[in-house]
Amino acid sequence: MRLHQSSGRWRLGLFLALVTMGLWGVLPIALKVVLQAVDVYTVTWFRFLVSFWLLAIYLGVKGELSTGRRKLGKTRLDLLAIATLFLAANYLFYLKGLQDTSPSNAQVIIQLAPVMMGIGGLIIFKERYTLQQWGALGILLLGMLLFFNDQLQHLATAPTQFLWGSVYIVIAAAVWAVYALAQKQLLQQVPSSIIMLVIYGGGALLFAPFTSPASLQTLTPLQWGMLLFSALNTFVAYGAFAEALDHWEASKVSAILSTTPIVTLSAVFLVSLLFPTLITPAPITLVAVIGAFLVVIGSLGIAIGRKSAH
Repeated sequence: MRLHQSSGRWRLGLFLALVTMGLWGVLPIALKVVLQAVDVYTVTWFRFLVSFWLLAIYLGVKGELSTGRRKLGKTRLDLLAIATLFLAANYLFYLKGLQDTSPSNAQVIIQLAPVMMGIGGLIIFKERYTLQQWGALGILLLGMLLFFNDQLQHLATAPTQFLWGSVYIVIAAAVWAVYALAQKQLLQQVPSSIIMLVIYGGGALLFAPFTSPASLQTLTPLQWGMLLFSALNTFVAYGAFAEALDHWEASKVSAILSTTPIVTLSAVFLVSLLFPTLITPAPITLVAVIGAFLVVIGSLGIAIGRKSAH
C-alpha cells in the first residue's frame, strides 16, 4: 500500500499547525461555558452540523463539490469510516471528560493525543527523527513533566468524578490519534476539505438521534456566543490541521500541537482576570513556568530540525 507523503511545503505546514494550536488552546474555555447549559450530545451535533454547512457552502462557491464526489468514489471507504467514527468518539469523550474536570487538566491529559500521533507517524509512515530532534523530544518531555507537575499531583488526590473525567480524556486522546493517522493516509487519494466534509456530515448524523435542540433555547447570549465560537473553531481548526498534515510530517505537526496547554492556561488566566466568576485559573508555579519554556523549545527543535525539505 502506497503511504501518504508530505508536499514539502513545510513553512505552510508549520503556519497551519500554529493556527490549529491557537484555536484548540482556547476551545476548552468556550466549551466549559456551553456545557453549563447544554448536554454533550447536542453540543457535538451542533458543532458538526455548522461545520458541515460552512464547508459545503465554501466548496460549492469554489466549484469543488462535483470534483470531490468523483474522488470519493476512488477512496478507501473503510478508512473514511474509521476517521469519521473515531473523530466523533473523540468529541464525545472529550466533552464528557471536560464536564468533570477543568479546562487546564483536560488540556494536560489530551496531550497524549499528539504524542500518540507522533509515534504512529514514526511507525506507520516511516518518518524519521534526526539526533537533534530526539534530543529536542527529550527536552519537550522534561518540560511537560515540569509544566504538568501540579496538575498531576492534583489528579492523584482527586475525587472519583474528577478521575472518571480524566479517564474519558485519555480515551479521547487515543481515538483522536487513530483518526489523525487515518486522515493522513486518506490525503493520498482525497483533498482534506472533502474528507472533512464527509466527517462533519457523518458526525452530525451519528449524534442527531441523541440531541435535545430545545435546550438551545435556554442559552444566554454569552453561552450562544461560546457555542457559535466552538462551531467556527471546529471548522477552521480542523481545516487547518488537515492541511498541515498534507504539507508536513505527522510527527512534526504533533510537536507543535504539544504546546497547546500553554495557550489554554494563559487564556484561562486572562479570562479569569476579565471575568472572575466565569472560570477559576489553575495556579502556576515557577517550576511550571520553566517547564512551559522547555516545552516550547523542545517543540520548535523538533519542528525546525528536519532532515530534508519535508
